[in-house]
Amino acid sequence: MNDKNGEAKEYVLKHAKEKDVKFIRLWFTDVLGALKSVSITVEELEHALEYGMGFDGSSIEGFARIDESDMVAMPDPTSFRILPWRPTKNAVARMFCDILTPAGKPFEGDPRYVLRRNLENTKRLGYTYYVGTEMEYFYFQNSSGTKQLDIGGYFDQTPLDMASDLRRDTVLTLEEMGIPVYSSHHEVAGSQHEIDLRYTDALNMADGVMTFKVVAKEIASKYGVYASFMPKPIGTENGSGMHINVSLYKGSQNLFFDSHDKIRLSKTARYFLGGVLNRAAEMTSITNQWINSYKRLVPGFEAPVYISWASKNRSDLIRVPEYRPGRHDSTRFEYRAPDPACNPYLAFSVLLAAGLEGIEKKIEPPEPIAQNVFGMSAAERQERGIKMLPKDMYEAISLTEKSPLVKKALGEHVFNSFIQNKKIEWENYRSQVTDYEINRYLPIL
Repeated sequence: MNDKNGEAKEYVLKHAKEKDVKFIRLWFTDVLGALKSVSITVEELEHALEYGMGFDGSSIEGFARIDESDMVAMPDPTSFRILPWRPTKNAVARMFCDILTPAGKPFEGDPRYVLRRNLENTKRLGYTYYVGTEMEYFYFQNSSGTKQLDIGGYFDQTPLDMASDLRRDTVLTLEEMGIPVYSSHHEVAGSQHEIDLRYTDALNMADGVMTFKVVAKEIASKYGVYASFMPKPIGTENGSGMHINVSLYKGSQNLFFDSHDKIRLSKTARYFLGGVLNRAAEMTSITNQWINSYKRLVPGFEAPVYISWASKNRSDLIRVPEYRPGRHDSTRFEYRAPDPACNPYLAFSVLLAAGLEGIEKKIEPPEPIAQNVFGMSAAERQERGIKMLPKDMYEAISLTEKSPLVKKALGEHVFNSFIQNKKIEWENYRSQVTDYEINRYLPIL
């Protein structure tokens, strides 16, 4: 046990006692990003910090092979946070866990380990991978329909209503849990909101994204409504994205900044960007992992459809925010395809792997697009070599299955489990007869 980890364990034990913590929820995700939890009492905390908690991995999606089921959830003491929405007497805390085999080795099917492994490779190259996320989501009256709470639009200052209080309480709760919020506002669609999490290292951001979704749903439940991270719940409205802002640092130096470049982007940034554009189509099933995700990635609703980049307009897959004097530390690019229903540990991993491949192979991106790519004709896009993102999950998963980069980034276990799960989901979807088909065809056929 290293000194730093030992200090963190001592802090957890002391803090739990001081804050009257009785229950500790141990959190981890399955391959698809569903949050799993087992609760222990404070009396078991010291033992859990030292030896972890055993559980049956065969019941977790994408975890166990036929011949392995025993797993150990090892709490990460640095992730200890008290849940503010629970009572202060006999309080409840949470810790994220790393999943180990009974032999104490990292379990290759653990999404958090997938990201840790990619970050360790990045560290060996001398880089630190920073991420900021823009989380869009809806509030509905309940989980069985899409009745909205307000009819506000983008950046609208809505009157004091339930939605305003919901967003306010969500931001305050996140900050109480040590998750800094950069900004929050009403989004384009009615009852659609956005909360932007301030950039941090990728592992903390992935934990933060998972926590954010829990907090938003808990606060909504407290008010008797429902928070949804479904990518496209209303066909006629904009869907919800999770724009990922990315930068690489070396010490305190932002490697994406170059004062001599026209748009202040370094060669490193351009190669990283080139790598991401090069692999965008084959990693889309990871950043947009549900059948419903592809109902959002259609023309006319602001979500990206074409594989292009720009420094100003917002119709492209990648946007480079305009440089502000004195803010070289914020030089980054914004990857706009992902939605908030993806598994952030896997999404951050493939995005990083694609970018690092771009740096390694010096992949130059094409010229940025100055005009709205949606306004181009098909012939213009073809002439400029602008390709499209996958149109549905079947196309997306077919491209991923052939991708050596995604397989290497995720590891064979997670890669195979993910592909298998998505193929089953697609076949189940393909066999459904929808209301559209009944309404369209039954009267005429």
